[in-house]
Amino acid sequence: MYSAMVTDAARPGPYSYPSAKPVGVEGAGRAPAADTERCELAADRAQLDRAGLDRTGPDRAQLDRTGHVVWRQYVRGHATVVRALEAELLAERQLSLAAYDVLAELAGAPERRMRMTELADAVLLSRSGVTRMVDRLERLGLVTRGRVAEDGRGIAATLTDQGEEQLTGASVTHLAAVQRHFVNQLDEADLRDLRRISERLTGGPVG
Repeated sequence: MYSAMVTDAARPGPYSYPSAKPVGVEGAGRAPAADTERCELAADRAQLDRAGLDRTGPDRAQLDRTGHVVWRQYVRGHATVVRALEAELLAERQLSLAAYDVLAELAGAPERRMRMTELADAVLLSRSGVTRMVDRLERLGLVTRGRVAEDGRGIAATLTDQGEEQLTGASVTHLAAVQRHFVNQLDEADLRDLRRISERLTGGPVG
């Protein structure tokens, strides 16, 4: 079985994920949820103050307490699941989650090929980020890259037979991890609600 380490150290994003585990003083016990929320809201207010924003002014930013607490919980939940998925892919298949996404998108494309700009949009990486990722995958023999023959302009990435073989094995690990760390943690009502919310945040149904 093919084995190579592929990582994505510079995944874009304006936010740094907070720790999924509570951090506290040893022996002090875990802070009550209400105290934790008050601390988080105080931090949000401090950030607004530093930015010169008055929460009470009619033309200023308004701090929605519930919304900010939910946002923090959402980011932590997302980080917890993503870290678990990536850890299993790296441990069992030596692929990062971003590398897996690139291979999966190429596998589902016509002729297993996509323009680099389209690939970047599909996997939510910057143009430079997807270029670096494809560089690594190309060196490992999982993809090839060349000019688009139809118009002679633009660059396209193509999944190789070796890349498809690597993806097939990685898919077993990834889908089992998604089931275990995500799907099994939610009931049917949770899944319906999360789908509805995700569609709203992304601007429409995802199919």
